[in-house]
Amino acid sequence: RGREGAPYSTLVPSDEVTINYRHGLPVITLTLPTRSERCRFTVKPMVTTVGAFLQDVRGEDKGIEKAEVFATDGSKVSDATLMEVLLMNDFKLVINHTAYSVSPPVKDKLSSEHATEMEDIKSLVHRLFVALHLEDHQIRKERELLQKLDHLKEELLPLEQMKARIMDSADAKTSRLLWVGLALMSTQGGALAWLTWWVYSWDIMEPVTYFITYGSAMAFYAYFVLTKQDYIYPDAKDRQFLRYFYRKSKNQHFNVERYNKLKEDLAEAEESLRRLRQPLHLRLPIQEINDKD
Repeated sequence: RGREGAPYSTLVPSDEVTINYRHGLPVITLTLPTRSERCRFTVKPMVTTVGAFLQDVRGEDKGIEKAEVFATDGSKVSDATLMEVLLMNDFKLVINHTAYSVSPPVKDKLSSEHATEMEDIKSLVHRLFVALHLEDHQIRKERELLQKLDHLKEELLPLEQMKARIMDSADAKTSRLLWVGLALMSTQGGALAWLTWWVYSWDIMEPVTYFITYGSAMAFYAYFVLTKQDYIYPDAKDRQFLRYFYRKSKNQHFNVERYNKLKEDLAEAEESLRRLRQPLHLRLPIQEINDKD
């Protein structure tokens, strides 16, 4: 019994299970317990997992009830482990109640020709995997992004309409405030002129205009103290617009934070789709690209 509780009654020498490299791929040869015949299994180390290899072994001999792989210290090897990792060290292959001691050939002892062939095969397998699966992955990802965009736009549509109404109302109030300010300044100038030329003299009105100018300077300074910004007309207009906008949004229960979050998600999805379509358009046929657009 192994350390992890794997029961086996017989430990078979390593020559019962042999591993040889042919054309750069490992070939595992073992004796099937029920059929009592030697069987070869060619594995792709960079693609095949331990679980897939054991499934192939059970598929060749229906009399195999259990097949597992253990490390030399008795710990069980996960089915998700790649065969390339497994073949780096010795291991035990347990079939039913028989344990086979397996010693893979050391890669350093392989001939340079075989090593070169193995690297070429690995490179070829990688390129084939990318060629066969990359476009499918990109097309599937593109469809997911398009569905996400449609969902975000559907959620944003009522918010955009409400935002447009609130912006129109805030813009109208801001414009009215600007016109009121112009009217007040015009009234003030007319009143000062009337008092200067028709009621009093300039000697009397000069101190009045001085204090009005000084009071205006104090008002601008107070604006700076409160807002930490200079009193620049476009900035003041935008500040007043935002004040009206947020007040109106609160009254109409417009969730500004949710709207901003949806806009950020929409921009992120559009950017992801743009980056995805750059290599995608280089690979897809012209008619398929036109159909998608």
